[in-house]
Amino acid sequence: MIQLDNLTKVFDTPKGAVVAADHISMDVPSGEICILLGPSGCGKTTTLKMINRIVKPTSGKVFINGEDTTGMNTQDLRRNIGYVIQQIGLFPNMTIEENITVVPKLLGWNKARYKERARELMAMISMEPDAFLKRFPSELSGGQQQRIGVARALAADPPVMLMDEPFGAIDPINRAVIQDEFLKMQQELKKTIMFVSHDIDEAIKMGDRVAIFREGKLVQHSAPDDLLAAPKNAFVESFLGEDRALKRLNLVKVKDVVSDEIATVKPGDTLETALARIDDYGYQNAILMVNDQRQPVGLITRAKARTTKGYCRDHFENVPATVTLEDDLRKVASLMFSQDATWLPCVDDDGRVCGQITQRAMTHHLGSRFRAREAAARNPDSTVEE
Repeated sequence: MIQLDNLTKVFDTPKGAVVAADHISMDVPSGEICILLGPSGCGKTTTLKMINRIVKPTSGKVFINGEDTTGMNTQDLRRNIGYVIQQIGLFPNMTIEENITVVPKLLGWNKARYKERARELMAMISMEPDAFLKRFPSELSGGQQQRIGVARALAADPPVMLMDEPFGAIDPINRAVIQDEFLKMQQELKKTIMFVSHDIDEAIKMGDRVAIFREGKLVQHSAPDDLLAAPKNAFVESFLGEDRALKRLNLVKVKDVVSDEIATVKPGDTLETALARIDDYGYQNAILMVNDQRQPVGLITRAKARTTKGYCRDHFENVPATVTLEDDLRKVASLMFSQDATWLPCVDDDGRVCGQITQRAMTHHLGSRFRAREAAARNPDSTVEE
Protein backbone atom coordinates (compact mmCIF):
# COMPACT_ATOMS: atom_id res chain seq x y z
CA MET A 1 0.00 0.00 0.00
CA ILE A 2 1.02 3.63 -0.57
CA GLN A 3 -0.06 6.11 2.08
CA LEU A 4 0.45 9.88 1.82
CA ASP A 5 0.12 11.82 5.07
CA ASN A 6 -0.21 15.60 4.66
CA LEU A 7 2.40 15.57 1.90
CA THR A 8 3.32 19.14 1.01
CA LYS A 9 5.71 20.84 -1.38
CA VAL A 10 6.46 24.57 -1.38
CA PHE A 11 8.80 25.95 -4.04
CA ASP A 12 10.70 29.18 -3.39
CA THR A 13 10.61 31.42 -6.47
CA PRO A 14 11.69 35.02 -7.16
CA LYS A 15 8.03 35.97 -6.84
CA GLY A 16 7.63 34.21 -3.50
CA ALA A 17 6.58 30.83 -2.20
CA VAL A 18 4.47 28.62 -4.49
CA VAL A 19 2.53 25.73 -2.96
CA ALA A 20 2.66 22.93 -5.55
CA ALA A 21 1.13 20.24 -3.33
CA ASP A 22 -0.94 21.22 -0.32
CA HIS A 23 -1.31 18.66 2.50
CA ILE A 24 -2.11 15.68 0.27
CA SER A 25 -3.46 12.73 2.24
CA MET A 26 -4.61 9.57 0.47
CA ASP A 27 -4.21 5.79 0.44
CA VAL A 28 -3.67 3.42 -2.47
CA PRO A 29 -4.50 -0.16 -1.37
CA SER A 30 -2.15 -2.98 -2.27
CA GLY A 31 -2.57 -4.26 -5.82
CA GLU A 32 -4.55 -1.27 -7.08
CA ILE A 33 -3.90 1.43 -9.66
CA CYS A 34 -4.59 5.03 -8.65
CA ILE A 35 -4.67 7.61 -11.43
CA LEU A 36 -3.69 11.20 -10.60
CA LEU A 37 -5.68 13.51 -12.84
CA GLY A 38 -6.18 17.24 -13.19
CA PRO A 39 -5.35 20.32 -15.24
CA SER A 40 -1.76 21.33 -15.98
CA GLY A 41 0.07 22.66 -12.94
CA CYS A 42 -2.38 21.15 -10.44
CA GLY A 43 0.25 19.27 -8.42
CA LYS A 44 -0.27 15.69 -9.58
CA THR A 45 3.27 15.16 -10.96
CA THR A 46 4.86 16.89 -7.98
CA THR A 47 2.93 14.57 -5.67
CA LEU A 48 4.09 11.52 -7.62
CA LYS A 49 7.75 12.58 -7.60
CA MET A 50 7.75 13.16 -3.84
CA ILE A 51 7.10 9.45 -3.31
CA ASN A 52 10.54 8.45 -4.65
CA ARG A 53 12.11 11.79 -3.67
CA ILE A 54 12.84 13.08 -7.14
CA VAL A 55 11.16 16.07 -5.52
CA LYS A 56 11.93 16.41 -1.81
CA PRO A 57 8.82 17.05 0.31
CA THR A 58 8.64 20.22 2.33
CA SER A 59 6.62 18.38 4.97
CA GLY A 60 4.48 15.31 5.40
CA LYS A 61 5.25 11.63 5.15
CA VAL A 62 5.13 8.75 2.69
CA PHE A 63 4.48 5.21 3.89
CA ILE A 64 5.03 2.16 1.69
CA ASN A 65 3.53 -1.07 3.00
CA GLY A 66 3.26 0.63 6.38
CA GLU A 67 6.91 1.69 6.54
CA ASP A 68 7.75 5.37 6.95
CA THR A 69 10.18 6.18 4.12
CA THR A 70 11.46 9.38 5.76
CA GLY A 71 14.60 7.78 7.15
CA MET A 72 15.29 5.46 4.22
CA ASN A 73 18.33 5.88 2.02
CA THR A 74 17.17 7.60 -1.19
CA GLN A 75 18.95 5.17 -3.51
CA ASP A 76 17.55 2.14 -1.69
CA LEU A 77 14.10 3.68 -1.83
CA ARG A 78 14.27 4.27 -5.58
CA ARG A 79 15.61 0.80 -6.32
CA ASN A 80 12.51 -0.67 -4.73
CA ILE A 81 10.11 1.50 -6.70
CA GLY A 82 9.56 1.00 -10.43
CA TYR A 83 9.46 4.29 -12.33
CA VAL A 84 8.14 4.89 -15.86
CA ILE A 85 8.04 8.30 -17.54
CA GLN A 86 6.59 9.62 -20.79
CA GLN A 87 10.05 10.32 -22.23
CA ILE A 88 10.95 6.67 -21.50
CA GLY A 89 14.57 7.51 -20.58
CA LEU A 90 16.26 4.43 -22.06
CA PHE A 91 20.05 4.59 -22.15
CA PRO A 92 20.89 4.95 -25.87
CA ASN A 93 24.33 3.34 -25.60
CA MET A 94 22.98 0.20 -23.93
CA THR A 95 21.23 -2.76 -25.53
CA ILE A 96 17.63 -3.51 -24.61
CA GLU A 97 18.84 -6.31 -22.34
CA GLU A 98 21.27 -3.96 -20.59
CA ASN A 99 18.55 -1.35 -20.15
CA ILE A 100 16.15 -3.83 -18.58
CA THR A 101 18.71 -5.32 -16.21
CA VAL A 102 20.18 -2.08 -14.82
CA VAL A 103 18.46 -2.28 -11.42
CA PRO A 104 18.84 -6.07 -10.93
CA LYS A 105 22.59 -5.64 -11.52
CA LEU A 106 22.73 -2.84 -8.94
CA LEU A 107 20.92 -5.11 -6.49
CA GLY A 108 23.57 -7.80 -6.99
CA TRP A 109 21.62 -10.37 -8.97
CA ASN A 110 23.78 -13.01 -10.63
CA LYS A 111 24.12 -12.99 -14.41
CA ALA A 112 21.96 -16.04 -15.10
CA ARG A 113 19.14 -14.63 -12.98
CA TYR A 114 19.00 -11.16 -14.53
CA LYS A 115 19.33 -12.49 -18.07
CA GLU A 116 16.43 -14.87 -17.49
CA ARG A 117 14.42 -12.03 -15.97
CA ALA A 118 14.96 -9.95 -19.11
CA ARG A 119 13.63 -12.78 -21.28
CA GLU A 120 10.60 -13.26 -19.02
CA LEU A 121 9.74 -9.59 -19.23
CA MET A 122 10.13 -9.43 -23.00
CA ALA A 123 7.63 -12.26 -23.32
CA MET A 124 5.32 -10.48 -20.88
CA ILE A 125 5.25 -7.32 -23.02
CA SER A 126 4.75 -9.36 -26.21
CA MET A 127 8.19 -8.74 -27.73
CA GLU A 128 10.27 -11.69 -28.92
CA PRO A 129 13.42 -11.87 -26.73
CA ASP A 130 15.73 -13.26 -29.42
CA ALA A 131 14.63 -10.56 -31.86
CA PHE A 132 14.98 -7.54 -29.57
CA LEU A 133 17.28 -8.05 -26.57
CA LYS A 134 20.50 -7.30 -28.45
CA ARG A 135 19.13 -4.25 -30.25
CA PHE A 136 19.60 -0.64 -29.20
CA PRO A 137 16.76 1.79 -28.39
CA SER A 138 17.25 3.71 -31.65
CA GLU A 139 16.32 0.57 -33.57
CA LEU A 140 12.86 0.40 -31.96
CA SER A 141 9.66 2.32 -32.59
CA GLY A 142 8.32 4.72 -29.98
CA GLY A 143 5.70 2.22 -28.86
CA GLN A 144 8.29 -0.55 -28.55
CA GLN A 145 10.56 1.72 -26.53
CA GLN A 146 7.70 2.52 -24.18
CA ARG A 147 7.13 -1.19 -23.60
CA ILE A 148 10.81 -1.58 -22.74
CA GLY A 149 10.44 1.28 -20.28
CA VAL A 150 7.66 -0.64 -18.54
CA ALA A 151 9.74 -3.84 -18.57
CA ARG A 152 12.70 -2.02 -17.01
CA ALA A 153 10.48 -0.69 -14.23
CA LEU A 154 9.29 -4.24 -13.52
CA ALA A 155 12.73 -5.84 -13.71
CA ALA A 156 13.47 -6.09 -9.97
CA ASP A 157 9.86 -7.01 -9.22
CA PRO A 158 9.17 -3.89 -7.14
CA PRO A 159 5.98 -3.87 -5.03
CA VAL A 160 5.29 -0.25 -6.00
CA MET A 161 5.36 1.47 -9.38
CA LEU A 162 5.15 5.16 -10.26
CA MET A 163 4.14 6.08 -13.81
CA ASP A 164 4.25 9.65 -15.12
CA GLU A 165 2.11 9.88 -18.29
CA PRO A 166 3.80 6.70 -19.56
CA PHE A 167 1.67 6.31 -22.70
CA GLY A 168 1.05 9.97 -23.49
CA ALA A 169 3.49 10.27 -26.41
CA ILE A 170 2.26 7.16 -28.23
CA ASP A 171 -0.24 7.22 -31.09
CA PRO A 172 -3.82 6.25 -30.13
CA ILE A 173 -3.78 2.75 -31.67
CA ASN A 174 -0.53 1.66 -30.03
CA ARG A 175 -1.52 3.39 -26.79
CA ALA A 176 -4.71 1.34 -26.56
CA VAL A 177 -2.77 -1.88 -27.23
CA ILE A 178 -0.15 -1.10 -24.57
CA GLN A 179 -2.84 -0.11 -22.06
CA ASP A 180 -4.61 -3.42 -22.61
CA GLU A 181 -1.38 -5.40 -22.26
CA PHE A 182 -0.47 -3.53 -19.11
CA LEU A 183 -3.87 -4.24 -17.55
CA LYS A 184 -3.46 -7.95 -18.36
CA MET A 185 -0.05 -7.92 -16.65
CA GLN A 186 -1.52 -6.11 -13.66
CA GLN A 187 -4.16 -8.81 -13.21
CA GLU A 188 -1.31 -11.26 -12.65
CA LEU A 189 1.30 -9.03 -10.96
CA LYS A 190 -0.97 -7.00 -8.62
CA LYS A 191 1.46 -4.10 -8.24
CA THR A 192 0.50 -1.03 -6.24
CA ILE A 193 0.64 1.80 -8.79
CA MET A 194 0.31 5.57 -8.85
CA PHE A 195 -0.14 6.81 -12.39
CA VAL A 196 -0.23 10.42 -13.62
CA SER A 197 -2.42 11.02 -16.67
CA HIS A 198 -3.94 13.95 -18.51
CA ASP A 199 -6.51 11.75 -20.28
CA ILE A 200 -9.87 11.20 -18.57
CA ASP A 201 -10.69 8.17 -20.73
CA GLU A 202 -7.33 6.59 -19.83
CA ALA A 203 -7.98 7.27 -16.14
CA ILE A 204 -11.41 5.62 -16.28
CA LYS A 205 -10.03 2.63 -18.16
CA MET A 206 -6.86 2.07 -16.12
CA GLY A 207 -7.69 3.15 -12.60
CA ASP A 208 -9.17 1.30 -9.66
CA ARG A 209 -9.29 4.79 -8.12
CA VAL A 210 -8.97 8.28 -9.58
CA ALA A 211 -7.63 11.29 -7.67
CA ILE A 212 -8.63 14.72 -9.02
CA PHE A 213 -6.25 17.61 -8.25
CA ARG A 214 -6.76 21.36 -8.49
CA GLU A 215 -4.27 24.10 -7.60
CA GLY A 216 -2.19 21.76 -5.44
CA LYS A 217 -5.12 20.30 -3.53
CA LEU A 218 -6.69 16.86 -3.70
CA VAL A 219 -10.34 17.54 -4.56
CA GLN A 220 -11.80 14.04 -4.92
CA HIS A 221 -10.45 10.51 -4.58
CA SER A 222 -12.95 7.87 -5.69
CA ALA A 223 -13.54 4.73 -7.71
CA PRO A 224 -14.13 5.68 -11.37
CA ASP A 225 -17.84 4.88 -11.30
CA ASP A 226 -18.35 6.87 -8.10
CA LEU A 227 -16.42 9.78 -9.59
CA LEU A 228 -18.51 9.87 -12.76
CA ALA A 229 -21.82 9.29 -11.02
CA ALA A 230 -21.25 11.65 -8.10
CA PRO A 231 -18.76 14.48 -8.78
CA LYS A 232 -17.96 16.24 -5.51
CA ASN A 233 -18.33 19.78 -6.79
CA ALA A 234 -18.79 21.95 -9.87
CA PHE A 235 -15.08 21.85 -10.74
CA VAL A 236 -14.97 18.05 -10.85
CA GLU A 237 -18.24 17.95 -12.78
CA SER A 238 -16.91 20.42 -15.35
CA PHE A 239 -13.53 18.69 -15.59
CA LEU A 240 -15.13 15.30 -16.30
CA GLY A 241 -17.34 16.77 -19.03
CA GLU A 242 -21.02 16.68 -19.87
CA ASP A 243 -20.66 13.21 -21.36
CA ARG A 244 -19.60 11.62 -18.06
CA ALA A 245 -22.70 9.37 -18.12
CA LEU A 246 -21.48 7.93 -21.43
CA LYS A 247 -17.99 7.40 -19.96
CA ARG A 248 -19.60 5.04 -17.46
CA LEU A 249 -20.40 2.69 -20.34
CA ASN A 250 -16.82 1.42 -20.09
CA LEU A 251 -17.26 0.51 -16.44
CA VAL A 252 -20.50 -1.48 -16.50
CA LYS A 253 -20.63 -5.09 -17.67
CA VAL A 254 -23.52 -6.79 -19.44
CA LYS A 255 -23.86 -9.12 -16.43
CA ASP A 256 -24.82 -6.07 -14.33
CA VAL A 257 -27.76 -5.20 -16.59
CA VAL A 258 -28.82 -8.40 -18.36
CA SER A 259 -32.33 -9.77 -17.99
CA ASP A 260 -32.87 -13.53 -18.14
CA GLU A 261 -36.38 -12.95 -19.48
CA ILE A 262 -36.18 -13.33 -23.24
CA ALA A 263 -38.76 -14.63 -25.66
CA THR A 264 -37.62 -17.26 -28.17
CA VAL A 265 -39.06 -19.56 -30.79
CA LYS A 266 -37.86 -22.81 -32.32
CA PRO A 267 -37.40 -23.41 -36.07
CA GLY A 268 -40.50 -25.64 -36.06
CA ASP A 269 -42.79 -23.01 -34.52
CA THR A 270 -45.26 -21.20 -36.76
CA LEU A 271 -44.98 -17.53 -37.63
CA GLU A 272 -48.34 -17.06 -35.89
CA THR A 273 -46.73 -18.30 -32.66
CA ALA A 274 -43.77 -15.96 -33.23
CA LEU A 275 -46.11 -12.95 -33.68
CA ALA A 276 -47.99 -13.77 -30.48
CA ARG A 277 -44.76 -13.92 -28.50
CA ILE A 278 -43.50 -10.68 -30.05
CA ASP A 279 -46.73 -9.00 -28.93
CA ASP A 280 -46.18 -10.33 -25.41
CA TYR A 281 -42.84 -8.43 -25.47
CA GLY A 282 -44.31 -5.30 -27.03
CA TYR A 283 -41.12 -3.22 -27.05
CA GLN A 284 -39.42 -5.65 -29.43
CA ASN A 285 -39.80 -5.68 -33.20
CA ALA A 286 -38.49 -9.23 -33.57
CA ILE A 287 -37.99 -12.47 -31.70
CA LEU A 288 -34.98 -14.74 -31.43
CA MET A 289 -35.00 -18.21 -32.94
CA VAL A 290 -32.87 -20.80 -31.11
CA ASN A 291 -31.91 -24.41 -31.84
CA ASP A 292 -32.21 -27.39 -29.48
CA GLN A 293 -28.98 -26.31 -27.71
CA ARG A 294 -30.55 -22.87 -27.13
CA GLN A 295 -28.02 -21.24 -29.44
CA PRO A 296 -29.25 -18.27 -31.53
CA VAL A 297 -29.75 -19.24 -35.18
CA GLY A 298 -32.01 -16.51 -36.54
CA LEU A 299 -34.41 -13.64 -36.04
CA ILE A 300 -38.12 -13.49 -36.91
CA THR A 301 -39.30 -9.93 -37.51
CA ARG A 302 -42.73 -8.62 -36.58
CA ALA A 303 -43.36 -7.59 -40.22
CA LYS A 304 -42.56 -11.06 -41.53
CA ALA A 305 -44.62 -12.83 -38.86
CA ARG A 306 -47.62 -10.54 -39.50
CA THR A 307 -47.75 -10.84 -43.30
CA THR A 308 -46.57 -14.40 -43.97
CA LYS A 309 -47.80 -17.89 -43.18
CA GLY A 310 -45.57 -20.85 -42.50
CA TYR A 311 -42.79 -21.89 -40.15
CA CYS A 312 -40.01 -19.89 -38.56
CA ARG A 313 -37.30 -22.03 -40.13
CA ASP A 314 -38.29 -20.80 -43.58
CA HIS A 315 -38.57 -17.05 -42.87
CA PHE A 316 -35.78 -15.94 -40.56
CA GLU A 317 -33.09 -13.29 -40.83
CA ASN A 318 -29.54 -13.47 -39.49
CA VAL A 319 -28.95 -12.43 -35.89
CA PRO A 320 -27.20 -9.03 -36.21
CA ALA A 321 -25.02 -9.46 -33.13
CA THR A 322 -24.75 -11.12 -29.73
CA VAL A 323 -22.98 -10.04 -26.54
CA THR A 324 -21.45 -11.90 -23.61
CA LEU A 325 -21.79 -11.34 -19.88
CA GLU A 326 -18.27 -9.87 -19.68
CA ASP A 327 -18.71 -7.32 -22.48
CA ASP A 328 -18.98 -3.70 -21.38
CA LEU A 329 -21.87 -1.42 -22.22
CA ARG A 330 -19.75 0.67 -24.58
CA LYS A 331 -19.45 -2.33 -26.89
CA VAL A 332 -23.17 -3.03 -26.52
CA ALA A 333 -24.11 0.56 -27.37
CA SER A 334 -21.83 0.50 -30.42
CA LEU A 335 -23.43 -2.72 -31.67
CA MET A 336 -26.94 -1.39 -31.08
CA PHE A 337 -26.23 1.84 -32.94
CA SER A 338 -24.57 0.11 -35.89
CA GLN A 339 -27.35 -2.46 -36.19
CA ASP A 340 -30.22 -0.04 -35.43
CA ALA A 341 -31.27 -2.39 -32.61
CA THR A 342 -32.97 -1.69 -29.28
CA TRP A 343 -32.02 -5.03 -27.74
CA LEU A 344 -29.44 -7.79 -28.21
CA PRO A 345 -29.30 -11.40 -27.06
CA CYS A 346 -26.67 -12.36 -24.51
CA VAL A 347 -24.88 -15.72 -24.75
CA ASP A 348 -22.76 -17.69 -22.29
CA ASP A 349 -19.33 -19.24 -22.89
CA ASP A 350 -20.93 -22.10 -24.82
CA GLY A 351 -22.88 -19.76 -27.09
CA ARG A 352 -26.23 -20.52 -25.43
CA VAL A 353 -28.73 -17.73 -24.92
CA CYS A 354 -28.81 -16.68 -21.28
CA GLY A 355 -30.77 -13.44 -21.53
CA GLN A 356 -31.07 -10.12 -23.27
CA ILE A 357 -29.93 -6.55 -22.81
CA THR A 358 -32.08 -3.60 -23.86
CA GLN A 359 -31.53 0.10 -24.37
CA ARG A 360 -34.18 0.73 -21.74
CA ALA A 361 -32.29 -1.34 -19.13
CA MET A 362 -29.01 0.41 -19.96
CA THR A 363 -30.42 3.91 -19.61
CA HIS A 364 -32.22 2.98 -16.40
CA HIS A 365 -29.03 1.54 -14.88
CA LEU A 366 -26.84 4.48 -15.87
CA GLY A 367 -29.39 7.03 -14.73
CA SER A 368 -30.22 5.47 -11.38
CA ARG A 369 -27.27 6.97 -9.51
CA PHE A 370 -27.84 10.41 -11.01
CA ARG A 371 -31.49 10.27 -9.95
CA ALA A 372 -30.50 9.14 -6.47
CA ARG A 373 -28.00 12.00 -6.19
CA GLU A 374 -30.60 14.55 -7.29
CA ALA A 375 -33.12 13.14 -4.81
CA ALA A 376 -30.56 13.37 -2.01
CA ALA A 377 -29.81 16.96 -2.95
CA ARG A 378 -33.51 17.84 -2.77
CA ASN A 379 -33.97 16.05 0.55
CA PRO A 380 -30.62 16.21 2.41
CA ASP A 381 -32.14 14.98 5.66
CA SER A 382 -33.75 11.88 4.14
CA THR A 383 -32.27 8.41 4.45
CA VAL A 384 -32.40 5.64 1.89
CA GLU A 385 -33.21 2.18 3.20
CA GLU A 386 -31.54 -0.78 1.55
